Amino acid sequence: MPAKILVVEDHADSLEVLTIQLKCLGYQVIEAMTGQEGIEKAAKFLPQAVIMDLGLPDMNGMEATKRLKQDPRTAHIPVIAHTAWPEEAFRGQAEKAGISDFLTKPTSPNRFRSTIEKWLKLKIN
Repeated sequence: MPAKILVVEDHADSLEVLTIQLKCLGYQVIEAMTGQEGIEKAAKFLPQAVIMDLGLPDMNGMEATKRLKQDPRTAHIPVIAHTAWPEEAFRGQAEKAGISDFLTKPTSPNRFRSTIEKWLKLKIN
């Protein structure tokens, strides 16, 4: 059974691109367009990883991540930030929120894949 990855992204085009990339890599994808929807879907589907945009409309991705990390059902799930926010300015806050890794948009397909594999500890051929 393929690993489940939750993608939390409020821009429909970006969500579609990420979903296609992940499906091409062999993952099952769960989509959410707000932080609250992401929190709810993480608790319901228990994905193996979360790709989290930081600039979400209802709450930012760091707040959504904090809430995931406070819930015993989802606290263990690695959250990978995927954002246009500059990493240097937000890395400290992101780490405090519980974000496992930081990908700055646009991300090369190779870096995207290797980061996901690192956190899932999977070898995709």
